Amino acid sequence: MQKNIKLLLGLCMLCITAQAQLRLPHVLSDHMVLQRESDVQVWGWGAAGAHVSVYASWLSDTVHAVIDGGGNWQVPIRTSSAGGPYTLKVISGAQELQLEDLLLGDVWLCSGQSNMEWGGAQNLPEILEELPQANDNQIRLLQVSRYAAAYPQEDIPDTWKMLDAQSLKPFSAIGYFIAKNLRREIDVPIGIINASWGGTGAEVWTPSSVFDNDGVLQKVAENQTAAAYRPHRAASLWNSMIFPLRRFPISGIFWYQGESNVGAWSSYDRLMQQMVGAWRAAWGSQLPFYFVQIAPFTYNNKAPLAALLREQQEKTARTLPNSGMVVISDLVDNVKDIHPIQKRAVADRLAALALQEHYKLPAKRNYKSPIYKSHTVKGNQIEISFDHLDGKLQVKGDVVEDLYIAGADHIFHPAKGVVRGDKLIVSATEVKDPQAVRFNFTEAGIANLFNDQGLPVAPFRTDNWSF
Repeated sequence: MQKNIKLLLGLCMLCITAQAQLRLPHVLSDHMVLQRESDVQVWGWGAAGAHVSVYASWLSDTVHAVIDGGGNWQVPIRTSSAGGPYTLKVISGAQELQLEDLLLGDVWLCSGQSNMEWGGAQNLPEILEELPQANDNQIRLLQVSRYAAAYPQEDIPDTWKMLDAQSLKPFSAIGYFIAKNLRREIDVPIGIINASWGGTGAEVWTPSSVFDNDGVLQKVAENQTAAAYRPHRAASLWNSMIFPLRRFPISGIFWYQGESNVGAWSSYDRLMQQMVGAWRAAWGSQLPFYFVQIAPFTYNNKAPLAALLREQQEKTARTLPNSGMVVISDLVDNVKDIHPIQKRAVADRLAALALQEHYKLPAKRNYKSPIYKSHTVKGNQIEISFDHLDGKLQVKGDVVEDLYIAGADHIFHPAKGVVRGDKLIVSATEVKDPQAVRFNFTEAGIANLFNDQGLPVAPFRTDNWSF
């Protein structure tokens, strides 16, 4: 009996010692990039009531905190302009932690499903070609492990890595190419966090509070089906892969997802508005949110559900403050493969949004795809006008592909499209009194109508008729 009591006391002492151990979350690690010129948080765990001192080598002052009764502590520190390498030291009593090789720069979060996630591990040629030259010490990578949780977590198991062939191969190709773009144009250290999981619906990346307060979205979330290769329960990846990062300052978010929400297209904008709002609230900032409109693919639905999902994405781009959408309907060489291999060009377009709208680089013409603005019926023709278009439209090929026009009978006929400067004139001999135009409003249509910078016109329809 006495032996058992001693053993129990010993185990209790081990637990107390473990609880009192000074710790940092894994996101605060060697080689990390901290957001420049910001008030960043340094936080962790330790012995309740103990004092913590934080020394940052770019600061002359030491920052102090007292660990609360739950063993938690947090201190704000001010970062300076871009630079490094620096060190960060945390001391509590006799315990000391030191982080090395830290950079001050800009941090971006990439998230979504497989088209954001994929890289060299999936043998994408563009990344395999990069591996021998992946040696920019000013780019750092944080790959968040794929795991789901029923409740919000406070830590991830992953730490920052320096860029090299080994760290890049399993990393997001789009995230890496964005980092290369930003490094070239603004010349500061760049940290990229990749928190993506193939096949996931947007619901799993959205906090449970959204569904608690929205019966429509809750019903849609409950209809997500289980699968062996990905989680499906609402908030499960928000809890484990996003929530633990909320105290780590970032510049903004890049998002590539939507394929797994095609079947629930009608609520996608509503979901995105709520999801992004919740993410921004968690970071306490109106973070820029730049995303990709899903690519052409043969979903084989009876109605063009993918086109309707893209329409929802365009609605989000129009109405969500500080957001932007890139169109990639020209970057697909096989519409039977849901994973287009051209990731560099996607990243170039996303980076262009950030460079123009977040970094405010000298303005460039036509860095966004033209989107439908309005139409005017002129006799047996319909004239289409576009937003984000400064100059002339261009057709690659003999005719504008995937273009249709309908009259009052709602029957669409293949149409002829004529470019007149920045207008598209649409007609068909079968339609004498036209009412509506649809361009590339299919699931797998590949665009051949562009602005003068080679960006495709976004798919559109002028009607709101049922299918």
